[in-house]
Amino acid sequence: MDSVDLQVLRMALDWCHAGHRVCLVTVIETWGSAPRPPGALLALRDDGRIAGSVSGGCVEDDLIERIKNGILLTETPELITYGVTKDDAARFGLPCGGTLRLIQEEVTDTEWIAELIDRITNHQLVARILDMKSGQVTLHPALSNEQISFDGQMLRTIHGPRWRLLIIGAGQISRYVAQMAQALDYDVTVCDPREEYAATWDMPGVMLSRDMPDEVVLALNLDMHSAVVALTHDPKLDDMALMEALKSRAFYVGALGSRANTAKRKARLALLNVNAAEIERLYGPIGFCIGSRTPPEIAISILAEITAVKNGVCTDQASSLPFGKAFHKQ
Repeated sequence: MDSVDLQVLRMALDWCHAGHRVCLVTVIETWGSAPRPPGALLALRDDGRIAGSVSGGCVEDDLIERIKNGILLTETPELITYGVTKDDAARFGLPCGGTLRLIQEEVTDTEWIAELIDRITNHQLVARILDMKSGQVTLHPALSNEQISFDGQMLRTIHGPRWRLLIIGAGQISRYVAQMAQALDYDVTVCDPREEYAATWDMPGVMLSRDMPDEVVLALNLDMHSAVVALTHDPKLDDMALMEALKSRAFYVGALGSRANTAKRKARLALLNVNAAEIERLYGPIGFCIGSRTPPEIAISILAEITAVKNGVCTDQASSLPFGKAFHKQ
């Protein structure tokens, strides 16, 4: 589940608690390079308010009109199909023969939403099963290789766990990385045992740890939804965190520094009993080359690379060039 869908669930829960009737819409089949993948969520409030998306806009407009007219608020879930006819395809921006299939359900029980949000926040992978006949929702543990499925009677969607980012160092760049990661709905932890840095860290919503970085990495029990970035430039802190992170299941481990410093870091890691395959996992110099010179620009480039890796986009580390001379001297 991505951050957009998690926000949809939170908004739906808030609307229900405020006394509104709410319809939840799930994408089960898309066309071509659709803007939202199968499993994506949209919440509609009885007055037409909307959270999330299922298309480029035309379908949302139609759904808003439907809920204002009370059409979507049905006793049991229903299948909605767009693009069956040539006229529909043209109206909703679908290619010829393209189809968008959705399942709409009125939210009558909010307990499962609260429980699902809680499980995701606690880094659990959850399967949500919707019974089309009764509208009942049940939650079960899911496997990492499971995908959305629909057999006409049961809809099974996979949610969570929440993405996590561990930042080593509480310096200036770390502030921007943490801010932007929060906007992407990462659960962010910053680790810095240095008094002069930790004492001035005051970012809401970001956990600050004063423990040694390698201890924090082990305590977090990093999984495939976790990323680590080392930003202190202090080998005593960065290297210890990287030593443990590279042995973990984290999908991304990177460190700030020039090509020369990265080579030295890898040599030090080899002396710390980190094997060649683990060292090969290290991203460095960290981030994409976008001509970054300021801390906010560097943060953007770092999170762009993390996002690409998270989304399975091939990244060629060898093509990563230095950001700016002030930060990456050869």
